[in-house]
Amino acid sequence: MSRRDYYEVLGVSKEASAPEIKKAYRKLALANHPDRNQGDDAAVERFKEASEAFDVLSNPDKKARYDRYGHAGLGGAAGGGGAGFGDVGDIFDAFGDLFEGFGFGGGRRSRGSGRRGASLRTAVTITLEEAAKGCKREIEVGRREACETCSGSGAKPGTSPVKCSTCGGHGQVIQSQGFFRLQTTCPHCRGAGTMIQEKCRDCRGEGRIEKPTRLEVNIPAGIDSDMQMCLRGEGEVGQQGAPAGDLYVDVNVRKHSIFERQGTHLMCSVPVTYTQAALGTEIEIPLLDGRHTLKIPAGTQPAEVIRLRGMGMPNPQGGATGHLHVEIKISVPKKLSEEEETLLRDLAALEEANVSAEQKSFFDKVKDYFSGDEE
Repeated sequence: MSRRDYYEVLGVSKEASAPEIKKAYRKLALANHPDRNQGDDAAVERFKEASEAFDVLSNPDKKARYDRYGHAGLGGAAGGGGAGFGDVGDIFDAFGDLFEGFGFGGGRRSRGSGRRGASLRTAVTITLEEAAKGCKREIEVGRREACETCSGSGAKPGTSPVKCSTCGGHGQVIQSQGFFRLQTTCPHCRGAGTMIQEKCRDCRGEGRIEKPTRLEVNIPAGIDSDMQMCLRGEGEVGQQGAPAGDLYVDVNVRKHSIFERQGTHLMCSVPVTYTQAALGTEIEIPLLDGRHTLKIPAGTQPAEVIRLRGMGMPNPQGGATGHLHVEIKISVPKKLSEEEETLLRDLAALEEANVSAEQKSFFDKVKDYFSGDEE
């Protein structure tokens, strides 16, 4: 199912400033907020769609990739578009501060959980052959995971977090100012809804411990440099049961010794001799996954390009495969055998006879011009 253009979703132009993007999202999000549209599934989906668009367009790095590659630049076939929020609680975790002060749900989750885990970023380098077929890579990421001693609660074993006395476990407090009711994050528990009285000695109440982790990443066929994959939930674990963050993997494709890539198309140069170009021939050329017999038509000219359809790179968005463009280069030998030189001189004489029996060289004509002997 295709995604709508993020600029279209928010109703802004590509030249919109960061404040304009934020204002447009805030307007859409408030209009489709689940608390204001209870029972309206369509409004919830619009709320998620707007939040996904804002997640990308409000981030300079994500916005630059989206402007260049579209949805594929944010993961494409790798399984990612924008934030891809699973539920509205994820949105409140990410952008809850934008909804505070409007009298309905916002801020962080009000179910007693802590802050969502941070998203992480790493990079992987692959060859052009691996990019063409897709591959698997094992990466190591240093991230904070749930403390095994306290099972992520942050509380000393044998004890449990207690309900925050300030907000009653809701994580939010409501202040009345005349006719206005302002809902803000509880300053005592910082939105968690609970407090830890006796902290775990290993994690010091954090509920998380730094730990190196190895992950296997499936890299889709057709991926290109500057594209990014998003592994949902593979970032740092959240606090006190909150959702984990995501892991963003930047992909770098090494330059190839033979092929140059332009999008889904591949380019290469093939040297042939003068006689091969003049008379025509068949030569074997390399491909990323084997070899191919290329037919050189008689009379092929220098720099002429032969297009081999469907022999380029796969399209990461699922479109048509690109082409291989082969540029013909005439190879001139620097040294000749006696037999080769004799044959080429005979050919040169034949060409001159066919053009003019009394043909003068260029330098002879120049000499005659300046001496006044030009005919």
